[in-house]
Amino acid sequence: MSENLTGKRILVVGGARGIGAEIVRRTGHAGADVVTATRSGPEVRIDVTDETTIARAAESLGAFDHVISTASAHHDVPVPDLEHDKIQAAFSAKVVGPLLLAKHFAPRMPAGGSFLFFSGIVGWQPKPGTVVKGTANAALAALVTHLAVELAPLRVNAIAPGITDSGTWNRLPGERRRALYDSAAAASLAGRVGTLEDVTDTALWLLGAGWVTGETVHVDGGARHR
Repeated sequence: MSENLTGKRILVVGGARGIGAEIVRRTGHAGADVVTATRSGPEVRIDVTDETTIARAAESLGAFDHVISTASAHHDVPVPDLEHDKIQAAFSAKVVGPLLLAKHFAPRMPAGGSFLFFSGIVGWQPKPGTVVKGTANAALAALVTHLAVELAPLRVNAIAPGITDSGTWNRLPGERRRALYDSAAAASLAGRVGTLEDVTDTALWLLGAGWVTGETVHVDGGARHR
């Protein structure tokens, strides 16, 4: 997919690795002026669980055409093992963080601007041990619809990837990772796991899709239909 983003200014929160890093690379290649923000910097520091860092960044960085956040925090345990602080952290990263990004950056954005957030397939595929992640991802899908209405004509959308070979699962030992990918491929109508290109193609398209807002686009190979 080829998109021309020349002259566009884009903020990517969580752009240090995986999908975020690939979005940084591809939007930069398409001509955008891209700013990467992470919890620790060094380019720009934004911790989506800390409103002070968001407010400071918005004040110092000025206007953006597009704001993208891939931030997340996981607490994948059975219900009896849930911890209050970790539940809050997961919702802060996935739901409250996008709200605060909208609060501080939307007033500075042009009418053709957009926000793009990341949900995930688990919001539509409940399974034991993922109640926090699943609920937070589903809540984000509702959030983008409400934000799209309130912030119009700014656009607000989300992408909900399925299991994707993006580096996220590299923390698993090789055999467990391969088993996960094999299981996900078998559960997908497309017969494979996702790639970085699958997800970032959709992200670049949404940045230029001027008549799409309030939507969560599922990029999961049809896995949620199984």
